Amino acid sequence: MNMKKGFFSKALIFTVTLFTTIAAYAQDGAYSGYTPYSIFAVGDLMNQGSAYNAGMGGVGIATRNKRYINYMNPAAVTARDTLSFMADMSLHQANKVFAQNDMKTVNNTFNISSVALSFPVYKSSAMMFGLAPYSSTGYGCYLQDDDPQMIEDTGGLYYSSTGQGSLFQVFGAFGVTFWKRLSLGVQVNEYVGNISKNNKLDFIDEAFSDVSSGSNLILRGTTGKFGLQYEQPLGNNLTLGVGATYKLGSKMRGYSQDYQFAQGTVQIDTLRYSVDTLSKSHSVSFADEIAVGISLNSNDRWRAEIDYTRSDWTNTGITTATGFAVNGQSKFAATSSESIRAGFEIVPNRNDIRYYHRRCAYRIGAYREKSYYMLDGNNVSSMGITLGGTLPVFRYYNGVTWAVDLGQRGTSAQNMIRERYVKFTIGFNFFDYWFQKARYN
Repeated sequence: MNMKKGFFSKALIFTVTLFTTIAAYAQDGAYSGYTPYSIFAVGDLMNQGSAYNAGMGGVGIATRNKRYINYMNPAAVTARDTLSFMADMSLHQANKVFAQNDMKTVNNTFNISSVALSFPVYKSSAMMFGLAPYSSTGYGCYLQDDDPQMIEDTGGLYYSSTGQGSLFQVFGAFGVTFWKRLSLGVQVNEYVGNISKNNKLDFIDEAFSDVSSGSNLILRGTTGKFGLQYEQPLGNNLTLGVGATYKLGSKMRGYSQDYQFAQGTVQIDTLRYSVDTLSKSHSVSFADEIAVGISLNSNDRWRAEIDYTRSDWTNTGITTATGFAVNGQSKFAATSSESIRAGFEIVPNRNDIRYYHRRCAYRIGAYREKSYYMLDGNNVSSMGITLGGTLPVFRYYNGVTWAVDLGQRGTSAQNMIRERYVKFTIGFNFFDYWFQKARYN
């Protein structure tokens, strides 16, 4: 076997192993994501897909591109060169500015986003495995009580509310293509993660006991996802593609710890503590999801796609369940989430040997999304535009993919929080032939 090929293969294995290990522990001691809206239920649902999908506005339901792993539709795993091994790792960085009335604050987070591996099985079938974030919880709110009577009686009182945690999805998918046009796929997702939420009353006068209350959620869940894609040549090097996915709703497993205790200078008094098994004491579920997409591809030079996704959370039990619900002046309630996304990609000339920039891919996209919750009866929506591209590296389809997402969630009206953000995603696309016999040593 060629020495250079052997070195590349070993480097690929090492890189994939390293990123997978880091991804499993990246959340310890730091926010995986930050937004006040993540206080409700399982937190802020993360956009699915790699840096490639992010640069296209988040589309991927109808995408069949043999140069990138697309785990948004399990049927897309068969869009590949035969005898090839593919890997994709993505990093994510977000910068956010929050505004409410005359108050403003900023936050920055950085994390590994996803890791995915793909390889052929037999002829027109293939498999895929990966790890990706499903949701993140991260928020911190601090307030001093300025009531003169309260200050006189207690010396002063501080309120704080914090939350932290993540849910990940470990997935495995299998797909097969029939008649070179119709592809079917099935995927199994295993959700796993912990979420902690805490509220505290902190008195300045040590004669009063501080009071802490909150919940710890240890969550698990298993669900299935089904996908299909179909491509129809239209002539003049044009190909029409359609895709659809359906993800089953599933019960959440695990435990919900609910507590309240008072801490003085001498001792800690437990005021309330309970541990409930979710499957027995509460009926809480992950919502089902349906998505459809349509794409148009011109001889692998340019492609355009539009996707629509809907997920109904109204009957999942998260509005009232302990540890999920939010009881305070502001009221959260579950609703159905919806999104529409569009993306466009162009590559001037993949085979240009003179000008490097003509071999690069350039992408633009846009989206509008309604979240799975309402705040005080108001829908929380987000919208934005995306930019992206891929820089070819070495041979085959290896490259570095980048994406920028500029958007806004919420509004400053009706006493809500307006969230403006700039998110950066960078991905590393690895490609190699691992299953061909060497003609000579």
